[in-house]
Amino acid sequence: MTKQGTKPNILVVNDDGITATGIKNLMEVMQGLGNVVVVAPDSPQSGMGHAITIGKPIRFDKVDLYEGVEMYKCSGTPVDCVKIAVNKIFKGKKPDLCVSGINHGLNNSINVLYSGTMSAAVEGAIEKIPSIGFSLDDFAADADFSHTKKYIKNICEQVLANGLPEGTLLNVNFPKDDNLKGVKICRQANAKWMEEFDERTDPYKRPYYWLTGVFENFDKGEDTDVWALEHNYVSIVPVQFDLTAHHAIQALNSWDFTGNEGAKSGNGGTKVSAPDGINLG
Repeated sequence: MTKQGTKPNILVVNDDGITATGIKNLMEVMQGLGNVVVVAPDSPQSGMGHAITIGKPIRFDKVDLYEGVEMYKCSGTPVDCVKIAVNKIFKGKKPDLCVSGINHGLNNSINVLYSGTMSAAVEGAIEKIPSIGFSLDDFAADADFSHTKKYIKNICEQVLANGLPEGTLLNVNFPKDDNLKGVKICRQANAKWMEEFDERTDPYKRPYYWLTGVFENFDKGEDTDVWALEHNYVSIVPVQFDLTAHHAIQALNSWDFTGNEGAKSGNGGTKVSAPDGINLG
């Protein structure tokens, strides 16, 4: 949250690289909302997930791609971009908002785990910065992002005004069709890639493999991001980076991890059930 009458400081990142059309469009929207700093990979980093650079140098340099915008290219991953921005550019004084994208291609459902775009936003949330990832269902280098801009502006204004719960960020995806019906707050669909590795041969007659696959949705719910996008809505999924399966804790507490015959609790002692159902050894 920013003080009344002051412009928010906004960090813009992506995974498609600093020259991508998507980040240019996102930067243009953010210029109308606050003071913009762009830090992006110097080359495409799609599918990097939450990778960070260890064991080799990270370089970042100021660039002048667009007049009046403070921009840096970084040799590292999308997550590296956020880390170095917070540490070296903002020098620990956190920006008011971190936005990532606009990605060329969807990051709905299980794709959130692989996405460099979303991992940059997750890193922002880990740093306790209100963070949002934006993606469009169009892989083309010259994709048209114009129909996303008013929604991006409105979503960011709401986040700046209201904040987000700690440990939470937003995953926003747009259909390619510009005749949008509105916005749906969704859950992540139960879907995955049915992957295949296409075996090919290089000029030296050595085999290599090219990842291919088909995206399959197992979820018939009408409250999912996949359903919303298929029906031409903007999908917004609140995402958390706490990966604990809280619903499994009680069951695991009843297992014997000690190898002691007859032991029923996690530490080998007599199993005692607390009033709330938590097992106490």
